[in-house]
Amino acid sequence: MRFFRFNVYRVVLYICITSNKMEKIPVRHITNSPTTSNSSENFSIRNLEDLLSEKDLMEDLHRHDFFHILVLKKGKGFHEIDFINHEVKDHTVFFVRPGQAHRLELDALCSGYMIKMNAAFFNSENKTSNQYLRKTGIQNYYPLDGNQFQKILYPLDYIFEEYNTKRENHLEIIKANLSIFFMELTREQKKTTAEKTNLYAQERLEEFLALLETHIFTQKQVSAYAEMLNLTSYQLNAITKTILDKTASEIITETIILESKRYLLATTNQVSQIADYMGYDDVSYFIRLFKKHTGFSPETFRQNFK
Repeated sequence: MRFFRFNVYRVVLYICITSNKMEKIPVRHITNSPTTSNSSENFSIRNLEDLLSEKDLMEDLHRHDFFHILVLKKGKGFHEIDFINHEVKDHTVFFVRPGQAHRLELDALCSGYMIKMNAAFFNSENKTSNQYLRKTGIQNYYPLDGNQFQKILYPLDYIFEEYNTKRENHLEIIKANLSIFFMELTREQKKTTAEKTNLYAQERLEEFLALLETHIFTQKQVSAYAEMLNLTSYQLNAITKTILDKTASEIITETIILESKRYLLATTNQVSQIADYMGYDDVSYFIRLFKKHTGFSPETFRQNFK
């Protein structure tokens, strides 16, 4: 009898421990095995018609650890990227960065390409090429007219051919045509940052945004990020105000709210778990912060938008 009670205690203890475990947002990978930057396993391009096989595609909220690029000749459906809704239609390009949460629905008759690419694949000693990749990723949604779309389609058709035939030097040819693809997309970007700032400021902003992705759970002060960037808080604020018309503090808060939304909608974690994960010991403070910037309590947001 004593042995039985002991085992029951162990089972109850196990359930209590596992029930408090933080559930993570589903993350998809290109490959589970380590690869070199030149490996084709770090890159794939698929014809949407073959991928769909005349069946609708429906994907729940998830994130990737790679760049996910959707290029639609013919499109119909729905694409939500970090809680911004986009209509899927003809002549559109969607560019989802690693870490972003998205939900996708595609009609069975869509056509075009789906590209998956690890950052390591396109990592280049050519700073200009890397710069175009970063600049392209600033924007998630590219609605194009017929002529604009044809310009970006030419290099993609070539990439698709090289990816499938795998002739000599095919990876180098793929990377060269990716550079052309990114250059063409940046031409079509809305007139925003490029005309208002210099390259140095743009690079510092990109570094700041990258730091937020990894440090937001432990660092929430502008001064901490300014120090990581070897800038003063004044300089960092000047950069964010010039390019995004927001203070660095506003961007930090937006990042906190966005990551919290991701976990509220993509997991079943309790609000207290999410608050702790985001670095808040005081759950009530986290709830007040979330409500101040969204108009909803975390639980109400989850119920209304899931």
